[in-house]
Amino acid sequence: MSTNEWQKSSYSGTAANCVYVAASDDGTVKLRESDDPGTVLTTTPERLAAFIRSVKTGELDRFTES
Repeated sequence: MSTNEWQKSSYSGTAANCVYVAASDDGTVKLRESDDPGTVLTTTPERLAAFIRSVKTGELDRFTES
């Protein structure tokens, strides 16, 4: 991961809870958050795009409803 250039999400603003993303040389996408920068999630661009689409369409809302 030495070539990763972490970028903070524009949605994070100045809050303490920030999401960072980086593209790796192997074509994967790395994600981490400021509260636990040692924990890094790795995925493919396609899977990340599918996750983002699911969030935007509300497909995952049932996991937060009580």
